[in-house]
Amino acid sequence: MKILIIEDQKDLALEIAEFLFTEEGCIIDHAWKKSSALEKINEVEYDFILLDITLPDGNGLEVLKELKRIKNRKDAVIVLSARGATDDRIVGLELGADDYLPKPFSLAELRARIHAILRRKHQLNDNNIMVHGFSLNIQQRTFSYEDQELNLTKKEYEILNYLILNKNKVVARMSLTEHVWGDLYDAYADSNFVDVHIKNLRTKLRNYAKVDWFETVRGMGYRIKI
Repeated sequence: MKILIIEDQKDLALEIAEFLFTEEGCIIDHAWKKSSALEKINEVEYDFILLDITLPDGNGLEVLKELKRIKNRKDAVIVLSARGATDDRIVGLELGADDYLPKPFSLAELRARIHAILRRKHQLNDNNIMVHGFSLNIQQRTFSYEDQELNLTKKEYEILNYLILNKNKVVARMSLTEHVWGDLYDAYADSNFVDVHIKNLRTKLRNYAKVDWFETVRGMGYRIKI
């Protein structure tokens, strides 16, 4: 997942970033001010935005208003607010935030809120998504066939996770690369490194079952049909 942390308390932002990278394999962007946050959301679409309302150069709710203005945005937003700031939380939810988390909070609770939003967003009853005999567990970050867990690299898991959460849709090669490799995309733009990862991943899956549901759509990208 690609996450933008908009938070001017740098120690807190870095602590969140390290936790989400270690536990979830997330690609993290930072914005310390409202102005830089607005620049980033106009350049990149994120899976999640963690939004502090009180920023040095203005109210973080302006970021929510900008997201609402941009058509077809799907970024999930969790508002991080000072305990007792009820009015700001209400306004944030009315502007389209998916959840709010009062400070101080535990990182485990933040992770649980992210998983809960993923389940709602993708209409899941639990943390498992079944894929033609395989099972993706978004909480444990595992991919299994029957009761046997596959030995995937972190990037292979992230590729499957992103494609499965966008099941039955063609995911553009650039979009997949940006969400799995983040800012490193430009360094690999002219290489076939994505295709190599996809090929290796398919080889591992074929050791367990057919993978005709894992499609390459020529000239467009990739699709997992469920």
